[in-house]
Amino acid sequence: MQEFTNETLDTSSLPKYQEVQLNSLSMKYWNVILINIFLFLLFAGIGIAALLIFSADARSYTLAILSIYGVIALLLVLLYRTSLKKRGFAVREKDILYTSGIIALSTTIVPFSRIQHIALDEGLFSRIYGLGELRIFTAGGSSGSLHIPGIEIDNAKSIKELLMKQINEAD
Repeated sequence: MQEFTNETLDTSSLPKYQEVQLNSLSMKYWNVILINIFLFLLFAGIGIAALLIFSADARSYTLAILSIYGVIALLLVLLYRTSLKKRGFAVREKDILYTSGIIALSTTIVPFSRIQHIALDEGLFSRIYGLGELRIFTAGGSSGSLHIPGIEIDNAKSIKELLMKQINEAD
């Protein structure tokens, strides 16, 4: 019978994920984001136009409504642009990691041993630009899943094959 031990680890000697060189998302993904923002603003603009046409009370606030619409449009573009620059991923020897966030930085690290399923999605606009979204599902359920959008489709296919090979070898 083995003797139970539970020694304290020296955390300063552990590898630092913050020092990993991240791959950035394709800059073509910015075009996909802009198309999505444009479509959202188009439908919001149609709704605002209908409000201004059919509501006499709202017409007196036309300048304020259009100013708010413009500020929201500008903020959307700036926030998504900044967000895109902060996103990155890396495939390491035993895991894959993804970092995102503007104000609060979020880093998700998924060990290969936890991966259950891998999917490669291509949305309509992503397909036009040759991009895909790598979706990695883990044994931990939806909270452990990882979605990495904006990867060149050839690179995404290579990563998917590599991950599939890694999890098949583990079985």
